[in-house]
Amino acid sequence: MIVIDGSQGEGGGQILRTALSLSMVTGQPFRIGKIRAGREKPGLLRQHLAAVLAAIEISKADAVGAHLGSTAITFKPKAIQAGEYQFAVGTAGSGTLVLQTVLPALMMASATSQLVIEGGTHNTYAPPVDFVQKSFLPLLERMGPKVKLVLEKYGFYPAGGGRFTVEIEPASELKPLVLEERGETAKPIVHALIANLKSQIGLRELETAGQLLGLEQEQLRMLQTRESNGPGNVVMIEVNAENVNELFTSFGKLGVSAEKVATNAVNQAKGYIDSDATVGEHLADQLLLPMALSGGGSFTTLEISRHAETNMEIIAKFLSVRFTVEENNGSKRVSVRRLTR
Repeated sequence: MIVIDGSQGEGGGQILRTALSLSMVTGQPFRIGKIRAGREKPGLLRQHLAAVLAAIEISKADAVGAHLGSTAITFKPKAIQAGEYQFAVGTAGSGTLVLQTVLPALMMASATSQLVIEGGTHNTYAPPVDFVQKSFLPLLERMGPKVKLVLEKYGFYPAGGGRFTVEIEPASELKPLVLEERGETAKPIVHALIANLKSQIGLRELETAGQLLGLEQEQLRMLQTRESNGPGNVVMIEVNAENVNELFTSFGKLGVSAEKVATNAVNQAKGYIDSDATVGEHLADQLLLPMALSGGGSFTTLEISRHAETNMEIIAKFLSVRFTVEENNGSKRVSVRRLTR
């Protein structure tokens, strides 16, 4: 049985999610202790428990410790079952992180699956649905699986209540993904998403971002919705290139000006645009696991976060692969290869 120290590296929930994903795919059981020891409230919160329960259901696993606040879990998977599933976080905790946990298993299953996931769709510490749709899934589909995600209702923190559906058509094997060059890059598109708030907030955000990036009106787009249980606001800057699409986000908060929210998103986007990197920090993190499952591939990114380093360490406990990080003209080149026994 694989034994994992949940306090290692950045000590967050990604350690558990990666372990659950790879345990299901490989059939290897694991035990993890000190879950989320690096966080202010250690142990399983609702979004982490939802991911554990989803993994148990999909793999018919035997598990010990699957309850709120638990700091240790033993997980023994059986066969992955494709099918129709519905998972509810029960709070504004991220539904996309639940998807992240079960997607690797279902995209390598024997038949198509349909998921309904309820919970948070847009919150600060997780990839928003738009990022998954526009940045991550198009790259994953190049590797073989077909994944369609449809947002039905927004779920902002703290109200939650969001809902999205996912259809997963698996692939018999994953093709390595090589992202060495970004290719020709179009002008950024700025989206200001406003839920149950005054439109003036979004207009100020678009004006600020447009001035800082030198954009025309057609690149500035506002989306207002009342399909949300509570208020919410996020600025999203889309950078579409020939070989990759990136999305940079900044969430509105009480007491933080619209101008500051927009400037934060712009700074992230400009750092990427002005570099030679093919992917940003968050997309780099998301690609590690599917690339490792394919046994090969590479990309360049600005920096390797501690989050990503920890993810690599956990992946290597389940898969016989080696990650290499090299300097690449001011950025980092990350590659993975399968080790021969």
